[in-house]
Amino acid sequence: MTVPTDRDHASVVALVECALVELTHETVGAVFISRQVGRSTRTQYVAADDVGEQFQKRHFDDRLGWHETTVPRRTVRDELITQLTRSASTTAERAGEEAASDPDTFVVKPVRELRTP
Repeated sequence: MTVPTDRDHASVVALVECALVELTHETVGAVFISRQVGRSTRTQYVAADDVGEQFQKRHFDDRLGWHETTVPRRTVRDELITQLTRSASTTAERAGEEAASDPDTFVVKPVRELRTP
């Protein structure tokens, strides 16, 4: 889904909390893709334990490649809220950029469908 840039902060927090529940209880991963003219980044989060306290974070940058690390739930929550909130301002800033710049997207999908290094 295209990042919901017209949502208030409480709605973004609720979306992130729902995503974290799904990541903990299902075999799914959350993916945030940020696109800018000439550059794309992809950040994936997948539960690393059965209780949802640790997550594997996979970050891909067109220029730098893949980087993987394990992060606590709080970090995933904070990063997703920041990314989804910041997307609202960057979309407005992009108004003057080329039309080829696609909107940021956020999706929860089965782990088997995630792109990996």
